[in-house]
Amino acid sequence: MWARKGTRPRALKQQQFIYSYIYGAVCPSTGQAVGLILPNANTVCMSLHIDEISRSIPEGRHGLILMDGAGWHQASLNRDNVTIVKIPPYSPELNPCEQVWQYIKDKSLKNRCYTDYDDILRVATEAWINFTTEEGRIQSLCSRDWAEI
Repeated sequence: MWARKGTRPRALKQQQFIYSYIYGAVCPSTGQAVGLILPNANTVCMSLHIDEISRSIPEGRHGLILMDGAGWHQASLNRDNVTIVKIPPYSPELNPCEQVWQYIKDKSLKNRCYTDYDDILRVATEAWINFTTEEGRIQSLCSRDWAEI
């Protein structure tokens, strides 16, 4: 848009923002995934996600979850069958799930306009389901030779 020097051009722009967050965890060895789509990024929602992960772990097994140091990734989220391990700051390459988020964004979410919140939920749900049902995708993105137990 053109404007005279020293003036501010008048332009219409979107003023509202609506967010939804995909909470996801994957097991590279089995290819299983657990995900929730929630309205906030906070400790309450993360706790719901950890509860869902805990319920999905088979009896007699223990889940190890790698997380960065976000404020809502608290050690108090540990459960009897789930342990949170913090990765060092500025090292997202140590968390294989970072490739998941980049893959989902690139394949399904970026450069889109949404009509409303329901549309955001629909697209996010489809993106997660498409990712988790794509044969071998979890293992190919998230397996690390150095992470074998």
